[in-house]
Amino acid sequence: MKAVRIHEHGSIDVLMWEEIKSQECPDDKVRVRIKAAALNHLDIWIRKGFDGISLPMPLIMGSDGAGIITEIGRDVTNLKTGDEVVIQPNTFCGSCPACQSGKENFCQTYGILGETENGTQANEIILYPKNIHPKPKHLSFEAAASMQLVFITAYQMLVRRAKLTAGEYVLIYGATSGVGSAAIQIAKYLNSKVITTVGSNDKFPHAEKMGADFSVNHNDSNWVKKVKNITDGKGINVVFEHVGASTWSSSLRLLARGGRIVTCGATTGHKVNIDLRHLFMKQQSILGSTMSDINTFNTVMKLIDQKVFFPFIDKIFPFENIRDAHTRIEDRCQYGKIVLSDNG
Repeated sequence: MKAVRIHEHGSIDVLMWEEIKSQECPDDKVRVRIKAAALNHLDIWIRKGFDGISLPMPLIMGSDGAGIITEIGRDVTNLKTGDEVVIQPNTFCGSCPACQSGKENFCQTYGILGETENGTQANEIILYPKNIHPKPKHLSFEAAASMQLVFITAYQMLVRRAKLTAGEYVLIYGATSGVGSAAIQIAKYLNSKVITTVGSNDKFPHAEKMGADFSVNHNDSNWVKKVKNITDGKGINVVFEHVGASTWSSSLRLLARGGRIVTCGATTGHKVNIDLRHLFMKQQSILGSTMSDINTFNTVMKLIDQKVFFPFIDKIFPFENIRDAHTRIEDRCQYGKIVLSDNG
């Protein structure tokens, strides 16, 4: 089999599409022939490396995927060969108090495919049944592979953590990013008032297509004032943060009384400043969020099946062009998700 692997952290030069040995399928797992696998900004972070965090090497990249089951372990009874499936990217023990209470992303052994263990960007992957879910019938493999990580991340942030409600103003950074595009759809599903940012005026149509009520160009020196004016000076109820240092001060300035900042990432840096006086005087909250629990995953997949949420693919690359795919994300050229496809 072949896989996208890294043997060390670094530039796109460390990405290898290489031949590796296929493994036997254990009795309690299934083998999936991967037809498509999506990229996320997480892939960029993993490739470059995290400060103070060691990842297993060599590592097969990728958290999202869709494919066909080709082999079933003898102990697996609820799946069959030929099933078209998508990959559930969370890994967890299933038996600790957190898992037993439905908080799998609080598990002490919690991980993510393509980060803490080998991922989806390969010809095939061997997984436990808990990582397998039926593919929505109305979606292609490429479309189905593009939705899991960003939608469960955004749903967990907005619904489970920030508890966004109808009529509230939500500010979503990066309308053309994968998680930003998903967040806009989820926020509109909740009937909130969506304000989003873009990096250039030609990205406004994408924000509108996703469902944003208002869009501002964050390169406009007056963008914070424009957002404030949209809310009649009251501020934002929920700020959907995944950018980090470069947007943090603006997020705090725009936050309304009783407002919540929910964050899942720090693309531009992880060290920020907080004035505690504003935090307690205005009764504001700062919430962290990582991926999702399985209840959120199942809820999101049900809504995808019902066509409430829709895919937004920017470009599809063959697996061997993995370096071009990373470059497109890093150059901020994409309008949605980047997907790798096996057309064979």
